Amino acid sequence: MDLSNQNVIHVKKNGEEFLQFRKLLEYKEVKHAYSLGLDKNFRTARANNVEIPPEEYKEVLNNYKEVSDAIGINYLNLVKPNQNHTDNVQVVKSKIEKDKPDFNLPTYSNTDGLITNKKDIALATTNADCILLLFYDPIKKVIANTHSGWKGTLQRISVKTVEKMQKSFGCNPKDIICCICPSIRKCHFEVERDVETMFEKEFSDLGDLSNIIEETKKGIKWHIDTVEINKIILQRAGLKPENIIDSGICSVCNKEIIHSYRAEGKDYSLSTAIISLV
Repeated sequence: MDLSNQNVIHVKKNGEEFLQFRKLLEYKEVKHAYSLGLDKNFRTARANNVEIPPEEYKEVLNNYKEVSDAIGINYLNLVKPNQNHTDNVQVVKSKIEKDKPDFNLPTYSNTDGLITNKKDIALATTNADCILLLFYDPIKKVIANTHSGWKGTLQRISVKTVEKMQKSFGCNPKDIICCICPSIRKCHFEVERDVETMFEKEFSDLGDLSNIIEETKKGIKWHIDTVEINKIILQRAGLKPENIIDSGICSVCNKEIIHSYRAEGKDYSLSTAIISLV
């Protein structure tokens, strides 16, 4: 299987498989990857930050090390938020742990987005259907990595990431590149009335939502295009359309190689997206 398309390259290197965005590969000062393969799990904690068994955690760390090695960064530089479907975005000024990745730290509790302008700090997020967004401002040399599930999308965390890049580093939205990793797409994101109503209300300012919210079972089920919503609100935040780069890949449609909660069920594993300045 090769997931390469006009926006991403499917890389197979040293036994690792991952995606890279063609646009970000134009910048030598940026390293990045989105992991592939169901044999890899990047879960660092269970629900409510409950620790996982030592042997399982050791394997997870090794998975992070192997993909980091493949893209040329030190896995000890990794910083990951304790994602909880919030709209909280933090600036990373320095590593906290010196001899291991910054995983499961109270500093990043209830946080779903990270921003930094520091070299050799690698920002990581994880998903199994949720949207992961990799940001880069090539003028100010600032990166961000944001997790936006449907709850995060409702809270417009993608826009809040851009706003924090502006406030903290003086970034101009016109310069910011945003890359959208594989996630569940409209074809499989089916919801009931409670969620549909929330989206109708929150995004009423977008005008006609008929192409975004589609009724599939009259009065019972709807499909929602959360990726398209993020594209629209990011453009309204000032990003150029050509700087919003979508992998165009559905995690459920490609469940043979990408982790998906909808496909795997309660015992699902996680993929990771990593970005670093070097």
